[in-house]
Amino acid sequence: MSNPANGAPPHALLRLRIALPFLIVALIWGSTWYVITGQIHDVPPSWSVAYRFAIATPAMFVVALAMRRSLVVGRAGHLLALAVGLTQFCGNFNFVYRAELHLTSGVVAVMFGMLMVPNALFGRWLLGQQVTPRFLAGSAVAIAGIALLLLHEARLSPLGGSVLLGVALAVGGILSASIANVIQANETGRALPMASLLAWSMLYGTGFDVAIAWILAGPPVIPAAPAFWAGTVWLAIAGSVVTFPLYYTIVRQIGAGRAAYNGVLVIVVAMLISTLVEGYAWSPLAVAGAVLGLGGMIIALRARHV
Repeated sequence: MSNPANGAPPHALLRLRIALPFLIVALIWGSTWYVITGQIHDVPPSWSVAYRFAIATPAMFVVALAMRRSLVVGRAGHLLALAVGLTQFCGNFNFVYRAELHLTSGVVAVMFGMLMVPNALFGRWLLGQQVTPRFLAGSAVAIAGIALLLLHEARLSPLGGSVLLGVALAVGGILSASIANVIQANETGRALPMASLLAWSMLYGTGFDVAIAWILAGPPVIPAAPAFWAGTVWLAIAGSVVTFPLYYTIVRQIGAGRAAYNGVLVIVVAMLISTLVEGYAWSPLAVAGAVLGLGGMIIALRARHV
């Protein structure tokens, strides 16, 4: 497979070794948006994030050791892990959990479908990955679909709280995640075992999470509800330990721009789960948005350089 910096083959996503993890990540992350809603009512969001990665971090180290990956990453590796921990496992999730205090989970999930745009732009600026007119055209179509889904969500579920603050927090999460997506695929990151880089990144991220939680929310709030801890374990193990190694590997194989189109499938999965669990009502607007989103994804994925 060609280097993503020079462009992956246009049909790389159709290969089983990429398509299967792509689908697994979408299915799992599609479920996490609903699960997060049960994590932020009785516990400060920052502590929910801290608990999630306090569980995920040792599990990620176990995975690295089980795969016989060296945990020695060197000074450059630790600096990269520190940056990924700060942006992905601290900034991104703290922004997302707080955004869901002001916006419905569906709206936040829909907004994250736009991750493909900063991923492609940061990939060009930081890694020299090319962006073609076809990719931009596909992105425009997909964003139009996302806008329709966003409009439908807003009409279906009137938003309470500070909507503008919620949007700003969601954008902060998108940018944080995008920076992490791209920088982990630099030369230093590519030279390190994925599991080892993620283990150290989660460790640093957890340290930042605990510090932020203590500063903003005071001492730990420990809920007794089994449902909270069941959700936390799902988010930690399935939503973090299983998915991030798969997703970051996809980024390295097909480029950050294409990999972010996983978010479009995540939206569809999240909406299907909402249909089954929350009685989500599909309107012509929502159907049109989903069709445009997937259509834009197909157009962009057929581009030779993204």
